[in-house]
Amino acid sequence: MNDIRRTILWVIFGFSMVLLWDQWQIYNGHKPTFFPTPPKAEATAPSAAGATPPASASGVPAAAPVAGQATAVPGSAQASAAAPRELIEVRTDVLKLSFDSEGASLVRTEFLKHEDAHRQGAPVALLDESKERVYLAQSGLIAGPAGGNFPTHKTAMRVLAGERTLQDGQDSMTLQFESVAVDGVKLLKTFSFKRGAYDMGVKHEVVNGSNAPVAPQLYLQLVRDGNKPEGESSFYSTFTGPAVYTGTKKYQKFEFTDIEKGKAEFEKQSNDGYIAMVQHYFASAWLLPDNLRRDLFARKVDQNLFAVGMIVPLEPIAPGAKKRSASQFLCGTPRRKKAGSTLPGPGIGQRLRLVDHFGQAPVLVA
Repeated sequence: MNDIRRTILWVIFGFSMVLLWDQWQIYNGHKPTFFPTPPKAEATAPSAAGATPPASASGVPAAAPVAGQATAVPGSAQASAAAPRELIEVRTDVLKLSFDSEGASLVRTEFLKHEDAHRQGAPVALLDESKERVYLAQSGLIAGPAGGNFPTHKTAMRVLAGERTLQDGQDSMTLQFESVAVDGVKLLKTFSFKRGAYDMGVKHEVVNGSNAPVAPQLYLQLVRDGNKPEGESSFYSTFTGPAVYTGTKKYQKFEFTDIEKGKAEFEKQSNDGYIAMVQHYFASAWLLPDNLRRDLFARKVDQNLFAVGMIVPLEPIAPGAKKRSASQFLCGTPRRKKAGSTLPGPGIGQRLRLVDHFGQAPVLVA
């Protein structure tokens, strides 16, 4: 009997060593020796183009098409082709960012000081819009109870004059986009960047150039395909998917398959908290000030494409008036940074709180 137990223990030990060796190979940028990851099919990570699905209960438009393709603004005769689409690159000391001029959506984030374990010499990229990955941060306006047409993340926008590279000795800079007018209403987005920071301030300013009051709603959303991160072994996996945090129900995560089946459980309305997309050690999140009512949603956008987001009602805006709303976008790791860690830590300091994606107590990110 003891010989049998000893044999079983040796088999378990040997198999554990095989798994550890495979993970070591992946960590060092090599292909797994014993359990290679099957190649991804081209169709499993669709572009955010796709056919626009029927309007969901949230009313938030579908994901934006790929750069280079034009599309009409939902509910408006104005077309995105009114201005040529382009990718706007912004560089700080720690981030390289790419914005799509259609909707001023953030379509790629690279951590300049951290090398990708799977691509030697290349920085870690989290958000991306490519054949391998669709992972975007979007925002825009939708109609409130009073109705109306407003600029969305599909609306053509132009970049206003400003720097796109954080220069030596410079601590901060801003980048501003202005939309075309949709039924007389314009949306200005101002992104603020700081040295050493993995978060950015995002100010949405609604300008009512029409001859009637308007009361739109602001939405902030993260859109991602349902694929696991590159290099993840079928024998070893971590959570990848959407998450919601509220002061009442705390950290709530759910799978993409939960959204697909209509079984995602989370608090649908709150006056605090944030929405996030978690991917192993990394996460992105939209954050709003506390004591501000927000409706939370998660939905399927297209085949293998999902969104999690927040909707904030804005107070009525009189003709010729403006309304501003402040928010923040974060990309990095929500986990407490350990000594000697090579993970990029979001530079939020004491201003914001995130929850560790393993569901532990809130921790300050630094």
